[in-house]
Amino acid sequence: MNSSYAKVMVLGSPISKSNFKLFNANGRAILPYNSGHYHDRYALYEEEIAYHARSQNPNVVIEEGVIAVLKVYYKSFKRHPDTNNITKSIFDGIEKSGLIINDAQIKRIIIEEFYDKDNPRFELELFGESEFDMEYKIEKRKIPVEKVIYSPPSNKARALINNSSKKEKEVSVNSCSICGKKIKGNDYITANKGTSIICKSCLGRGF
Repeated sequence: MNSSYAKVMVLGSPISKSNFKLFNANGRAILPYNSGHYHDRYALYEEEIAYHARSQNPNVVIEEGVIAVLKVYYKSFKRHPDTNNITKSIFDGIEKSGLIINDAQIKRIIIEEFYDKDNPRFELELFGESEFDMEYKIEKRKIPVEKVIYSPPSNKARALINNSSKKEKEVSVNSCSICGKKIKGNDYITANKGTSIICKSCLGRGF
């Protein structure tokens, strides 16, 4: 059924696609779903989004340009993914559901970030441009609220992060992150943004 409106809600903390990619020796991205390891989470999350999008909007298909309003509720104020990266995860699942034809349909989008430690989730509303329009405004607060200050890590924290990354890279160059065997030549794929590698033997068994 062709429609101009849909709403999707998926419970649980949203995740970012960028944290779950693997790369083969040629640099091509791989997104596993049945390896039995941590990297399966994204593909499974994408399937979960597709399932809820379809079950909550049976027989609905939006074929036109779309205005999207996305509200993301994180469990923790201090630790959560970059909200800008969350949209890719969500719209990949929405496209897979068939609710939209292609995520290129998203012409305008508003993203809002909230916190709900007891009920993390995202809520997405899609509005067809033929029937809906969007207006927004930014105005000065009458009563200012307390600032939330974002700052880079301290020099000590940066040093710990850099040293940790170096150690991980040194280990990954010598051995497979799964089986621990030494790797020869280019018989591997990279994972975790290049800080670990997986040999082709483990790749063949797991993927």
